[in-house]
Amino acid sequence: MKKVVDQFTVVSTIPYNSTNYCITLKSHSPLEKIEAGQFTNVEIPGNKEVFLRRPFSVFEVDYKSNTLSILVKILGKGSKTLTEIRPGEILSLIYPLGKGFTLPKNNEKIMAVGGGSGVAPVLHLARNSGLPVDNVQVILGARSSGDHIPVDHYNQWANCHYTTDDGSKGIHGVVTNHPLFNNLNEFDRIYACGPLPMMKAVAAQAKKANVTCEVSLENLMACGFGVCLCCIEPTTKGNLCVCTEGPVFNINDLKW
Repeated sequence: MKKVVDQFTVVSTIPYNSTNYCITLKSHSPLEKIEAGQFTNVEIPGNKEVFLRRPFSVFEVDYKSNTLSILVKILGKGSKTLTEIRPGEILSLIYPLGKGFTLPKNNEKIMAVGGGSGVAPVLHLARNSGLPVDNVQVILGARSSGDHIPVDHYNQWANCHYTTDDGSKGIHGVVTNHPLFNNLNEFDRIYACGPLPMMKAVAAQAKKANVTCEVSLENLMACGFGVCLCCIEPTTKGNLCVCTEGPVFNINDLKW
């Protein structure tokens, strides 16, 4: 798959809440095909303290308008700088990077679980699964209702469910507390992206139910090309670079 370095114009920077922003970017060239789970490495402009690009899963793609969106959660100086970008400014992106999720087959039933910034790739997957709405269940976890992003428009592609640590929205507790986890055998595939403990918990439940499961790892990734070796993950096939061999892995290939 072709990887390109392109200059994107910022279309909008929309705050979803105090820590999550959606940044929409427009290319002046036709976009390359971007699979759900793939990511882009973004150069951080105007901050002398940030030297490395930052990886972000692609959130939404519109090939007609040549725009893509990334979900930025403020975690440090790099992400904070990005949230201060204004429309009309230019960002350098390298994309599409990594390997995405395996798309479901016709009439399969899937569950996609996202937490934190991990909601971006699982919502991208839900939107592009090609499945009927009733076949797609999405569980989004957050600390509180104020940490959830607005996804009501995704109801045309999936059934969205919520969990919160404090019980302020949806089911009280972690994502695996949701009642859907009581009937995992009803699903053909499970997908997950988010904090490592969350993904390990989802993977454990999927293994127990003998359901195919893929997770998108969020290891530290600096170069995106497998050169810096920052993102090495021990697997049954040896130590692999998450940025090139992932970020999506079948849980049976991970030493969890």
